[in-house]
Amino acid sequence: MTTRVKRAFKYRFYPTNAQAAELSRTFGCVRKVYNMALAARTEAWARQERVNYNQTSAMLTVWKKTEELAYLKEVSSVPLQQALRHLQVAFTNFFGKRAKYPHFKSRKKSRKSAEYTTSAFRFRDGELTLAKMREPLDIVWSRPLPEGVSPSTVTVSQDAAGRWFVSMLCDDPRIKPLDATDAAVGIDAGLDHLLTLSTGEKIANPRHERRDRAALAKAQRRLARKAKGDGANRAKARRKVAKIHARIADRRRDHLHKITTRLVRENQTLVIEDLTVRNMVRNRKLARAISDAAWSEFRSMLEYKATWYGREVIAVDRWFPSSKLCSTCGTLQDKMPLSVRTWTCACGTTHDRDMNAAKNLLAAGRAVAACGAGVRPQRSSPGGQSAMKQEVSRREP
Repeated sequence: MTTRVKRAFKYRFYPTNAQAAELSRTFGCVRKVYNMALAARTEAWARQERVNYNQTSAMLTVWKKTEELAYLKEVSSVPLQQALRHLQVAFTNFFGKRAKYPHFKSRKKSRKSAEYTTSAFRFRDGELTLAKMREPLDIVWSRPLPEGVSPSTVTVSQDAAGRWFVSMLCDDPRIKPLDATDAAVGIDAGLDHLLTLSTGEKIANPRHERRDRAALAKAQRRLARKAKGDGANRAKARRKVAKIHARIADRRRDHLHKITTRLVRENQTLVIEDLTVRNMVRNRKLARAISDAAWSEFRSMLEYKATWYGREVIAVDRWFPSSKLCSTCGTLQDKMPLSVRTWTCACGTTHDRDMNAAKNLLAAGRAVAACGAGVRPQRSSPGGQSAMKQEVSRREP
């Protein structure tokens, strides 16, 4: 029996002036309720007390009855309740040591969004109408929803560039495990080439940020010259910068989606390196290039698509010497600076650095799959004989 996969379908839409005003009021109310509930729970935490979702929901009822917060009754109550549920999830993750303590939402910096459940919207004949609205949203249907499926939740958002989006969470019966295959691939992430595969293929790095770097720098200089109190002009300049960032992000995301979908469809096992991107971007010389490569986003896409289609992603420990180890004879080199792109082993094999690393990752991944987690290779001898001293560990997708 196959279980249906929940999938979000995101579309751009163009609201009328009245709809935009209603959604903007809703965003503000959602932020206000979230911050007030967080303040109440923080004060209770200081008194060594815990406040749960039900208590904050009761507080919301009281807030709506006050003269100061009576405007909360003007918007749909569902997004406000959902904001309290999101806060509850944030605290659950905090107490489970999976996240930091929740922080307050900023009017300028926080994401503008509101979530509606089935009681607060109507989806009929391909038209979506939200609570407190008379007309359906003017959605650009860039791809169809699964036939005969209605969304369970709808999230409306506005990005920094001023674009409006609606995300519909649906069961997608079209996502099913693919037929099993014996194909496996090692994937080495890099900067000269975005990805190098153990099959010999190299995927070019489009360097999306570099393409728009001049335009971005120009827009940022114009924004910097605007006085902080220069309302409309500063907002216009800020939106111009945000549009360039959005264009870069859209191109990058589209490229990664195409790559990850192809890799998952073609291979049963995908082996990657467990990179600590958060630490790597501290390198000032490489931070910009690493951020543009979006290795974390690539891994995230690869893992959830592998789960969808019945594939396996194996992450090899970051200390595994994939670049310094000869994939032919197993000899471990003492040093391998980043400037060295090709090298010749004592066995006479000349290696492309990235290709060699991809092959070693595939071999390590196969060993992990066969032997399980915690495989410890042998230690290298003083003479540089075949060995590895790093531990290979498996990370479940």
